[in-house]
Amino acid sequence: MFIDFLQAHQLNIMLFLGGICCTLTILTLLTRSLSGERRHILAQLEFGSMLLLTADRSAYIYRGNVSTLGFWMVRVSNFLVYFCTLFVIFCITRYLIDLFRNEGGLTEVSKRLRLCKILFYIGVVLVIVSQFTGLYYTFDELNRYQRSPLNMLCFVIPVAVSVIHLSVVIQHRRRLSRGLVVSLVLNTVVPLMAGILQMFAYGLSLINISVVGMSVLLYVFALLDLEEKLETAHEQEHALFVETATALVNAIEKKDTYTRGHSRRVAVYSMMIAREAGKSAKECDEIYYAGLLHDVGKIGVAGSIINKNGRLTDEEFGEIKKHPAYGEEILRDIEHPYLRAGAQYHHERYDGKGYPTGLSGKELPEVARIIAVADSYDAMTSKRSYRDPLPQQKVREEIVKGIGTQFDPEFAEIMVGLIDRDVHYSMRESN
Repeated sequence: MFIDFLQAHQLNIMLFLGGICCTLTILTLLTRSLSGERRHILAQLEFGSMLLLTADRSAYIYRGNVSTLGFWMVRVSNFLVYFCTLFVIFCITRYLIDLFRNEGGLTEVSKRLRLCKILFYIGVVLVIVSQFTGLYYTFDELNRYQRSPLNMLCFVIPVAVSVIHLSVVIQHRRRLSRGLVVSLVLNTVVPLMAGILQMFAYGLSLINISVVGMSVLLYVFALLDLEEKLETAHEQEHALFVETATALVNAIEKKDTYTRGHSRRVAVYSMMIAREAGKSAKECDEIYYAGLLHDVGKIGVAGSIINKNGRLTDEEFGEIKKHPAYGEEILRDIEHPYLRAGAQYHHERYDGKGYPTGLSGKELPEVARIIAVADSYDAMTSKRSYRDPLPQQKVREEIVKGIGTQFDPEFAEIMVGLIDRDVHYSMRESN
């Protein structure tokens, strides 16, 4: 039943798979996330698969056509079928070499894979010899393909190379992801099984269809593996960023003993304001870390000034006012501009009377306008060397008083709303 279906529809199946391979060839060449070598290997693999099916389909279409065009099409198509079968397997050999050198970490490529390359060249020579000697196949007077007595010899090299591929993959399977191992095993086993069936099913291209089908599967798993690696790299990068940010905050808090926990509270309050303002999860995350590092510039201010008991002199306050510029300088080389904006502008005022630049209104980065509200709120609700946390009602009055002058009206009003919902006055240093 299955064989009958393939015989009836195999030309359409070839056309469909060939179209997929053509599309994948173009997509592979456009995929910049793949390394140059691997991109070229996969593109050649898909192109070779497309050419294999196109030639195989043409061989069936022109079989028995005694015209001059039919004469040449049958011969060229059959040659390409044998050559492209070897070429596709050769591309898989190169893919394995590249894979085990990079992902597998093997400094020296397996000698078995080098042997596969040699077998490919031997196979190509035998295919060329067959065109003049009829080693693998001949054509009758009606221009029809006929297997030669030694036709089984053409299967020896592809089968041998496939077995070698399988042995290498199984031996080094722990060096690759599970998905890649599965695709590579199927890439070997399925064509071998198809080859056994084709020995008893003349007129079908089971091997070629299965080889191309598995090359498509190999491409899909290669992309999935790449996506998984990129996601892992992103997670590692984020973890490193979090560790670095935490280390900087710890350095600030060890220097500024009176504001321990301030940076984390400002980060949380900033994120709460951002959520209420309808910001996306990504934006809230960015605002959180900008709030966490907003005071990083204090690392550049003398500890005797930061931890002084009592009020600062004008000269000492002038030194304190330099910490936004220090913060911008510290964070200048970090990719995320929102971090610099938070550190540099969080002491600016909405009316332009802040420092260090005197920017006003919407000229100020949004992240800085949010942090400015959160920073002032935490300053009023935290214990200082010269006073205890202010009463909640007094804090609310100060925030309301600053709407449109010290603070952006939108974010200050959100902060007032958060205060009104905090009936137990939980948002303060004691918590």
